[in-house]
Amino acid sequence: MKNIMWQPSNEQIQRSQMFKFTEYINTSHKQNLKNYQDLHDWSVNNIPEFWADLWIFFNVIHSEPFTQVVDNVAKMPGAKWFTNARLNFAENLLKRRDDKTALIFQGEGLPIRKLSYAELYITVAKTASALKAVGVKKGDRVAGFVPNMPESIIAMLASASIGAIWSSSSPDFGIKGVLDRFSQIEPKVLFAANGYFYNGKSHDSLEKLKGILHKLPSVQKVVIIPYSEKDPDISSIKNSELFADFTDNDTEELEFEQLPFDHPLYIMYSSGTTGLPKSIVHGAGGTLLQHLKELRLHTDISEDDTVFYFTTCGWMMWNWLVSSLSIGATVVLYDGSPFYPTSNAMWDMAESLGITVFGTSAKFIAASEGAANKPVNTNGLSKLRAILSTGSPLMEENFDYIYRDVKSDVQLASISGGTDIVSCFALGSPILPVYRGELQCRGLAMDVDAFDHNGNSIRNEKGELVCKQAFPSMPIFFWNDENGEKYHNAYFDVYDTVWYHGDYIEINDHGGVKIFGRSDATLNPGGVRIGTAEIYRVVEQMPEIADSLVVGVQSDGDEQVALFLKMKDNVELNEELIIQIKSAIRTNCSPRHVPTIVRPVTDIPYTISGKKVELAVKNILHGKIVLNKDALANPESLDCFKDIL
Repeated sequence: MKNIMWQPSNEQIQRSQMFKFTEYINTSHKQNLKNYQDLHDWSVNNIPEFWADLWIFFNVIHSEPFTQVVDNVAKMPGAKWFTNARLNFAENLLKRRDDKTALIFQGEGLPIRKLSYAELYITVAKTASALKAVGVKKGDRVAGFVPNMPESIIAMLASASIGAIWSSSSPDFGIKGVLDRFSQIEPKVLFAANGYFYNGKSHDSLEKLKGILHKLPSVQKVVIIPYSEKDPDISSIKNSELFADFTDNDTEELEFEQLPFDHPLYIMYSSGTTGLPKSIVHGAGGTLLQHLKELRLHTDISEDDTVFYFTTCGWMMWNWLVSSLSIGATVVLYDGSPFYPTSNAMWDMAESLGITVFGTSAKFIAASEGAANKPVNTNGLSKLRAILSTGSPLMEENFDYIYRDVKSDVQLASISGGTDIVSCFALGSPILPVYRGELQCRGLAMDVDAFDHNGNSIRNEKGELVCKQAFPSMPIFFWNDENGEKYHNAYFDVYDTVWYHGDYIEINDHGGVKIFGRSDATLNPGGVRIGTAEIYRVVEQMPEIADSLVVGVQSDGDEQVALFLKMKDNVELNEELIIQIKSAIRTNCSPRHVPTIVRPVTDIPYTISGKKVELAVKNILHGKIVLNKDALANPESLDCFKDIL
């Protein structure tokens, strides 16, 4: 078919862990599953058996076995998983303790650092010992105000080994943004770097840190991580100690606290653009099992891989990436601008470090094309076998760019899920073809469907993304939500026992998935539902346009489509160009998609994790207050929309 961009060879399929797992299921359960669709159907019809087999197949380290996989897969929320099992998340990530490279750190403007699995284990042991010495115990919160660097992972693993709960925020957050998160959870210890580099500039974090600590009285100890080789002066920060001094002890062995499957591991946060961020608590066992499934089966990562994801510690892809340690792979951490010192910096790094799995965002891929980067001509990328993309829908033209200008023989896996599930609903599969503009499949044992207005399952039409049965990486609870009201309202206020995710999707006959953006930002002119991604796909391919934002504006009982455009340098949005834009949208989408309102703006707002902020702009246009600008990477951009209509 003309829409197939890549197809695995028979050898690749039979070598994959997905293929081997299918054979294991066939043997164990006397099945005759022939392909991915067969395996997915079996997994959602046999959810307890699937997760039990996954536990065995990947040899999850545990001290006590489970007596029941799940009490009731129809119970959402509240299904109880792996009753009586005892395990430790950090122990499963640190089972390798040899000289194999565990972490490679490439910080902007810094020399490359490497840590072996043996060095990682000992440093985590020393950090855990130091945390215990300052009184950290099971259930306490440990927070990181940290760049994406080895010490961030070390602090997380040390916390997890004790049974403390880890929560992290990127240092590019403002003081209010950090306090909106950490003040809810009251951490006992805070790890913080003294600064970071971005786009050729050095940023000092210590003054910001003082502002945070002033209003975070729960913190009893501050551990300062020098970002570069020179130690900073920390004398003005109360109860602080440099990381090297904090971990200066003789400990070489790590005690792993054995904990229930649903013991809290991470506290993560919703974007918080419409109010105080929700504090989402994820359990250790569910996170581990879901990540093993996605990394090993869906991404086919093995100990031979070198895995990279461009992320900060404030985005769930960091947590996802770190779990690659459980496989014994080498994990690459990058901190800084992806376009410094040149727009080809990430592709250069992929080649020089021999990255095999390269993870990024749709925004990066579009920006790389916009910068005219053609790695197919400038970088060999001989070891690169998979490119992953998330954060926003990957457009058809992004697929064209990857296969034309980056590498023709590569699996391009667009993946989608979220902080809410610390994992994916739909993602890639090494045994399936890649179709232009599609996510390859729904995740194994994820009973994902598309619902119409009446809650009916639909195919080849746009509908609401729902999940009809429980899965282990559902949040175990929200912090400070004693009666579960916030949790229920987040996912179960539309369908009482079906997870409602808030994405607008289409599932087709061969199992591929398309995502059309957030359903709470879905346009509804004349009662016809339109995904914003459909308009972005057309508009952002036009050479005059740098970026765009689409929202619905209420007018006389109906909704008008409003399109805001950030123009390329020296391009003016005139009437002739507006006619061209509307014509392109009408031709490529439909007359319903054509915007009534088209206006130029100087900037487009994004969250720190790189997602367009449609709802906040919609609120401004309707005269509502945006409560939490600190969740944005560029909050000043919202000023463009005041009084614009």
